[in-house]
Amino acid sequence: MMDRGVSFSVASHAAWAPGLDTEAAWQAWARNPFTIAGQADAAVSAMPAMLRRRAGFVGKMALEVAYRCLDGQTDVPTVFCSRHGECTRSVELLSDLAQELPLSPTAFSLSVHNAAAGLFSIARHDQGSHSALSAGHSGVEHAVIEACGLLADGAPSVLLVVYDGVLPEVFHAFQNCQEQSFAWAWLMQPASADSAETMSLSWAGVDGKGNAVTTAAAPDLQQPGGLDVLAFYLRRDPELARTVDARCWRWERHA
Repeated sequence: MMDRGVSFSVASHAAWAPGLDTEAAWQAWARNPFTIAGQADAAVSAMPAMLRRRAGFVGKMALEVAYRCLDGQTDVPTVFCSRHGECTRSVELLSDLAQELPLSPTAFSLSVHNAAAGLFSIARHDQGSHSALSAGHSGVEHAVIEACGLLADGAPSVLLVVYDGVLPEVFHAFQNCQEQSFAWAWLMQPASADSAETMSLSWAGVDGKGNAVTTAAAPDLQQPGGLDVLAFYLRRDPELARTVDARCWRWERHA
């Protein structure tokens, strides 16, 4: 039995990935998910060019959906969630370090996990709080809990941005799912009976033998957890059950 949970409403959403830039394309993907591939950069036309050029491939995806989802709103707390963040930049820096090459202060500043969130707030002169999370294959669930905590503290809305990219080749042997490049965002608000997009997330632990204490089925981990949740949302499924990272997570949509 699930013993904990949060509820929230989704006021607006946005998604972007190479080759998937329209609502129709995303709906087609949700009905029949396929491996997302490609290296096309998100345009991020809403961001000043000087800052846009500083963002990497993964960061641009996150920024694109953040701008689209907020649509001009300011001072909204943000929660950015990425399992690997700017991993490619970090690997490049470590390679330079191993070769005793000088490190770029700019490259280092943009390799940290809150780089995209920082660029977003700087570009918009936004004084809303922001955080950046990484929590394994269940990162999206932890990010939703973080966002709901901000709502419970009185924030009228919170921007959630979930994004990731393909790992550098040096890490391919260690990945436990088919990593793909994608980004999506929700503008979350307190749960409302009047909203058609009210959802809940509940969770429980597993027993000492590793068995789930609910009937939730374990995912096959063929794609990142963020894409599992996005497909559930876009298909308007009534529920999604995921057992991963020693937790049973159950998503539900309420009519």
